[in-house]
Amino acid sequence: MRILVTGGTGFIGSRLCQELGGSGARLVVLSRRPDRVRDRCGLGVTAITAFSDLSPSLVFDVVINLAGEPLVGPRWTDARKRLLWDSRVELTRSLVDYFERAKVKPKLLISGSAVGFYGDQGDRILDESSAPADGFGHRLCNAWESAALRATEFGVRVCILRAGLVMGSSGGFLAPLLPLFRLGLGVRIGSGEQWMSWICLRDYIAIIRWLIATPEFSGIFNATAPNPVTNRRFTETLSGLLGKPAFLVVPARLVRALMGREMSGLLLGSQRVLPARLLESGFRFRCPELEMALRDVLSQTSAVPAGSS
Repeated sequence: MRILVTGGTGFIGSRLCQELGGSGARLVVLSRRPDRVRDRCGLGVTAITAFSDLSPSLVFDVVINLAGEPLVGPRWTDARKRLLWDSRVELTRSLVDYFERAKVKPKLLISGSAVGFYGDQGDRILDESSAPADGFGHRLCNAWESAALRATEFGVRVCILRAGLVMGSSGGFLAPLLPLFRLGLGVRIGSGEQWMSWICLRDYIAIIRWLIATPEFSGIFNATAPNPVTNRRFTETLSGLLGKPAFLVVPARLVRALMGREMSGLLLGSQRVLPARLLESGFRFRCPELEMALRDVLSQTSAVPAGSS
């Protein structure tokens, strides 16, 4: 099986490429830093820097589109939002333009998105059919998804993954938090009542591999664990596993002052998302509960004290 991956050198993409390559897939990775591809993705991986590097006669069975500048980083100025947009929406449009030129179309496109599609929804339980709330996050994800879904015009099966916060030992949203929590400086954000929809890296990759293996499924899938938690519950669970206190609170007004109104929604916004379609389709999560997922991640960093609960 030949697979094209965008975003293959990132936190998710590098692990995915290692697993797919280890299973015998022939991988081509689009990257702005081709010198990093073999180190992060595997020695047998081919690196390209643009879709124009690909011959229209080259046949891919699967394309996995994970590219995108990190949402957490510099403040969301107009220039930063343009970069977030171009690295997702415009790149995906260019990818589908390549499909249009290709003599043989790929059978499957798996393309990233995020639960930010739904916007800030408070305590409302959300599935794939739920109406979104407006905001930059929704507009970004909606345009990103629409660009990918255009591939259906060329007979390509398209699966969109609206990912929650992805947890792993080598990156993701948990990585910058662990040093603070280990020092007893774990913090609750704002009221702590905002919902966090999360997924472990192991399950996110398993979803991708499952969709490759089950051609009867297509469309939108929430790539989140079936048990979202509040920020307060997350803080208590992680600090408890580490045997450390977590008494600090960052007021919402301070978060907004530091990050700006739109970007602060990443921490203060609430999305209580359920993976309804995955559950209905028979997918089985390896880490459905937060404590189970955190133990799995922390065990890879030897960070769980003996006898902690």
